Amino acid sequence: MAAVWWCWLLAAGCLVLPSGAQEAYEQLNDTYKKGVDLAVEKLNSHVGINHHFLFFKSLSQSDIQPGFDVSYIYHRFYLKATRCPRGTVDTSNCPFRNDRVSTDRSPLQTRRTGFGLWRMKDNPGWSGLCVCVCVLFGSRFVQPLMDCAVCYKTFAGAVETTPKPYLHCVRKPTLTQEMRVVRVNHCNQMSYSNGAPTLLASTGD
Repeated sequence: MAAVWWCWLLAAGCLVLPSGAQEAYEQLNDTYKKGVDLAVEKLNSHVGINHHFLFFKSLSQSDIQPGFDVSYIYHRFYLKATRCPRGTVDTSNCPFRNDRVSTDRSPLQTRRTGFGLWRMKDNPGWSGLCVCVCVLFGSRFVQPLMDCAVCYKTFAGAVETTPKPYLHCVRKPTLTQEMRVVRVNHCNQMSYSNGAPTLLASTGD
């Protein structure tokens, strides 16, 4: 009985906690916000997504400034599903979902919810790849996190379309070491081939 009472208190406490969905985003530098905005826009336009995703937290950031007001940006971060439906315009009252993984770690079912290659017709300079996979453990979904990586060149604070900015988002449980290597190699090639003197990212990012 005591255990039930304690669990009830914890659940009640979770209900009054602020979502913080906008706070983490507002703390980002404007240059990094541009890449996050791209990921949020593209992910929430994907037909396989049911809930609206917002920026959750940064995992790694790096930038190279070779001079002449030029910067190369790399940013890896999590987007997290909210309780609002996809396409919500006013997200100020969209708390994050807090799904938990069941203690049964054996996958009972794998459901592919979407796979697509993004080619923005209105801005062909942007391209990206997103693989959306949902895995069921027991009777509960895995935590609704999307692992994203972006890299791009800016001039005077504005994102350049040459070289093409890169975006890759994938469900957190499905991210492989091979995917991480592809991300890093692509971003380092982008900066190195354009005269940057050092590596933009590493496989540890």
